[in-house]
Amino acid sequence: MPFGKYAGWLLSDLPVSYLEWFARKGFPQGKLGMQLQTVYEIKINGLENILTDLKKLVKG
Repeated sequence: MPFGKYAGWLLSDLPVSYLEWFARKGFPQGKLGMQLQTVYEIKINGLENILTDLKKLVKG
């Protein structure tokens, strides 16, 4: 996350409550907003294992 309370965090590690706040207030424009919306949808639909698997792939 490039700004705010969770600056420096991976988007996949953001708490659902923070993502819900964005959903209510509006996601930022552009690529970051699209990424935050995607992480939000993954988390609220119980698909966090997708994020876990992606982290494992990136770490090698």
